Amino acid sequence: MTVFSQSVSPCGKFLAAGNNYGQIAIFSLSAALSSEAKEESKKPMVTFHAHDGPVYSMVSTDRHLLSAGDGEVKGWLWAEILKKGCKELWRRQPPYRTSLEVPEINALLLIPKENSLILAGGDCQLHSMDLETGTFTRALRGHTDYIHCLALRERSPEVLSGGEDGAVRLWDLRTAKEVQTIEVYKHEECSRPHNGRWIGCLATDSDWMVCGGGPALTLWHLRSSTPTTVFPIRAPQKHVTFYQDLILSAGQGCYVNHWQLSGELKAQVPGSSPGLLSLSLNQQPAAPECKVLTAAGNSCRVDVFTNLGYRAFSLSF
Repeated sequence: MTVFSQSVSPCGKFLAAGNNYGQIAIFSLSAALSSEAKEESKKPMVTFHAHDGPVYSMVSTDRHLLSAGDGEVKGWLWAEILKKGCKELWRRQPPYRTSLEVPEINALLLIPKENSLILAGGDCQLHSMDLETGTFTRALRGHTDYIHCLALRERSPEVLSGGEDGAVRLWDLRTAKEVQTIEVYKHEECSRPHNGRWIGCLATDSDWMVCGGGPALTLWHLRSSTPTTVFPIRAPQKHVTFYQDLILSAGQGCYVNHWQLSGELKAQVPGSSPGLLSLSLNQQPAAPECKVLTAAGNSCRVDVFTNLGYRAFSLSF
């Protein structure tokens, strides 16, 4: 089994995990973290079939769980899921170029100020969907191959996308135009031709971006388009995020890597999966007792880190 995606509920007490069989499992974090937790507390409280293929990406709004698979995104009500009533609320398919095209949707990104959702994946476009009406409002074209990852620059209405073509592209949501392109593999200090040029993960924090994949995991200053730190790790990274004064990354291998912005490896914390594809930080203010990092990938287990320095236990499909 492979667990591709995770999303924390709006209340912060539950975790959804999506696997390669199209299933979504819902775990009770509050039960698993309780002092009276039993082995049963680490199993799903409900599992349901959501997609015909893998569940590649999930995000949560204040009421809904949104999941993406091959060619479509679906909406589910968290309140109904928690009552074990797992009926889809709606499904939407972006306007693809041909009716025969069913590309996978690899990434979902919420734009809270617009109440919209950005979808991207196998058709090399970013599609913007109005969450109020369910209509697709625009398509952003520029990538020449699969898109793997998306990130939001919250202070300015810009979205970043990275994919197989080796480029990170910045899009201005006001004009729906590409405003900056960074071809990471063309920078000698980042390039690793033996791994390919693909960008598998990216994250932003104001004027800074970190990205990796085939090229080395690298911290960039966006305004000047310059790489400032190349992190010394050989394994291609599949997920990265900023956390306080650290960067957390994971990918090939079982470790969650804790990096200082200078490039120093502060910690390598082992998990239970041979490879990691997804990290989720639960920082919902409504549930401070459930503030954890969860990591999932090439196994049926979702590792839970109550303190970033060690794995406390694993949830299991």
